[in-house]
Amino acid sequence: MSTMPLKEVDKVEILTLLDNTIDLLLAGSDKVKRLPMTPDALTRESVKAEHGFAALVTVTKDNTSESLLFDAGLSKHGLTHNMDVLEVNPKEFHTIVLSHGHADHTQGLMGLVERLGTRKMPLLLHPDAFLERKVIFPDGHEINLPPPDRRILSQDGIDFIEERGPSYLLGNLVLVTGQVHRTTAFETGFPLHHALIDSTWQKDPSIHDDQAIVVNVKNKGLVVLTGCGHAGAINTIRQAQELTGVQKVHAVIGGFHLSGPLFEPIISPTVAALKELNPELVVPAHCTGWKAVHAIARELPQAFVQNSVGTRFILSQ
Repeated sequence: MSTMPLKEVDKVEILTLLDNTIDLLLAGSDKVKRLPMTPDALTRESVKAEHGFAALVTVTKDNTSESLLFDAGLSKHGLTHNMDVLEVNPKEFHTIVLSHGHADHTQGLMGLVERLGTRKMPLLLHPDAFLERKVIFPDGHEINLPPPDRRILSQDGIDFIEERGPSYLLGNLVLVTGQVHRTTAFETGFPLHHALIDSTWQKDPSIHDDQAIVVNVKNKGLVVLTGCGHAGAINTIRQAQELTGVQKVHAVIGGFHLSGPLFEPIISPTVAALKELNPELVVPAHCTGWKAVHAIARELPQAFVQNSVGTRFILSQ
């Protein structure tokens, strides 16, 4: 794999626009800013949680800041509702990145395009994100996973940029991993996952469109942001290290997909690998699962932070 040196930033802020949970009483810190408990905190319009993920990523270098949107959540209006409550204007971000094509990360785009108006917004994604997909359970029942609607979104202001490999964004301050190489022995994919390929439903355990965002914070190291982590959290981190040539991992944030009986057996090796990497911040979100979250909290107590919609992570040199 060829390296892609990543410029250092002075600061990165990651604002959780959508996640599975909200807790207004969580404590913050210098680098973890929670929703403020104002006198009207329990009576004014609140942010909403849903089974989905979206984040606003803002990088700052030399007093200049630029932002992108990472994923868009599940419901049509969940993302835009929370953007309104959190006072996020779509004019703040320059581009959109999709971690993969599953509906819980893409369907909020349908509401977002209504806000964009005539503005053409670039959206970076792996071409496999457009595949029709479903999960087929051993008892035969299925869950459909519709992809983003290319036709409607392209008409309504989205300019799709399809990339399989890694790419730079925001003046080479952000790296998108592209298709993640599978290097661990335990992160072997989603065996129940299927895709419509060449007009035939086929097993699609690897979900090759799964990708992550990487930022290199000066004097701190890499910040890795995942959507679902279908490629495996550790595979993804290793790819970030190999691509950038930076070994120090400062923070890992996002979904790690360790929920349910298929994935719980890999909680232990995943947590062991995270302990070896020794990041200063680990924020398991979205599809990580209750058992995995508690294992991370137990084994990495100084690094673990519970996520909540509206939480802003401020990571600086």
